[in-house]
Amino acid sequence: MRLVLQRVSKASVSVDGEVVASIDRGLLTLVGVEKGDDATVVRWCADKLAALRVFEDEEGRMNLAVKDVAGEVLAVSQFTLAAAIRKGRRPSFNGAAPPEAAAPLFDLFVGRLREETGLAVPTGRFGAQMEVALINDGPVTFVIEKRPVSSGSSADE
Repeated sequence: MRLVLQRVSKASVSVDGEVVASIDRGLLTLVGVEKGDDATVVRWCADKLAALRVFEDEEGRMNLAVKDVAGEVLAVSQFTLAAAIRKGRRPSFNGAAPPEAAAPLFDLFVGRLREETGLAVPTGRFGAQMEVALINDGPVTFVIEKRPVSSGSSADE
């Protein structure tokens, strides 16, 4: 699973010109579900995001998590995060989980985030062509990656 987190002052997702989800201060989270991802990986990623201290405290240090600042999380499924681009000129999406496997794992991720943060966690529309608008605060952007233990690698720092 691969997440791209952007600390935002506001963000929104639109489908067919209609805003389907929006947040003010918080984290826009792009979520890429990969083949082999499972509930353990999803829970680890959600817990990591919920506890990640990327908001500034009164001394200007990144020392607060999203729930500490009464922030929000907007989760958007993005299969292109699973793309392989090392070879050739066209991305390969062979590493992306198929929609029938990715959708329930994305839902599990959102549910776990809601449990861990107590936040509503609005989402984009899974599988839809979406437009994402944001104002990146900082700019501050992080990537979280976690591979299943069975894959032989663990990019989980």
